[in-house]
Amino acid sequence: MRPVVGIAGYVLREAVSRKFILAFMVGITLVLTVVALSLRLEVIDGALAASRLFGQDIRANIQSVDVALRPVYQAAAFIVFYGGILFGIVACSDFAPSLMSPGRIEHLLALPIQRWHLLAGTFLGVMTLALGGTLYGTTGLVLIFGVKAGYWTVGPLVAGLMACVGFAAVYAVMLTTATLVRSAALCAASGFAFMVGGIIAGNRQQIARFFEEGLSRDAFLGVTLLLPRLSALAEAAGDLAASLPLEVSSLGTLLLGVFVFGMAALVVGFWRFEGKDY
Repeated sequence: MRPVVGIAGYVLREAVSRKFILAFMVGITLVLTVVALSLRLEVIDGALAASRLFGQDIRANIQSVDVALRPVYQAAAFIVFYGGILFGIVACSDFAPSLMSPGRIEHLLALPIQRWHLLAGTFLGVMTLALGGTLYGTTGLVLIFGVKAGYWTVGPLVAGLMACVGFAAVYAVMLTTATLVRSAALCAASGFAFMVGGIIAGNRQQIARFFEEGLSRDAFLGVTLLLPRLSALAEAAGDLAASLPLEVSSLGTLLLGVFVFGMAALVVGFWRFEGKDY
């Protein structure tokens, strides 16, 4: 395990040297600052009497704070989920291709470590970045809404952790793509394609009705059955953030499916990397 942690530390030092972490934190801080300065909440005896965003009224009727803020928490969860995965795809697409670039991969392969350690360490380093950014951003949201509304919930934090699970499956595909072709653009494209596929897979039963019964519908259901149901995971994250009953039948099964898909993609990447000649 120590070589994997060592490579993860190498990836984090690489992120620091590129000012990636600084830009990451500054970006999240700016978003939180805009939200904190533009949102005005007037709370009287636990009820939301008025609210303003960028100076415009967004609610006129009086409701309890937890009920009135449900749409806000749901919207925040969707932004964290899809926005976080999209940002991760773009920002982290270059790490693996850069690690495997000519002149650098030979040096790493000369170290007394196994090849799978390199991929596992890269995956661990990127996920550490994603988890740190998610915890920073969602904790900031919890503090802003808690201080302004007096209503405290860890829902956005839980939603952010679920977004990390979804990104782990997407980045596993990107990492495996990097073992096939050393291109940051193609890694990002593969991550984006599987994100879209995951959104479709989460709505496969509804979309399947548009296919004629027979081979085409069976093929669609068969292909989407293998993909992680990211949109269903996002909806579950929104429900948890808003303290609403879950619409998915089993959150555990959903998370297990996304986890198994990510691990399977990583195993394919390990197999491809072990047999590749540099």
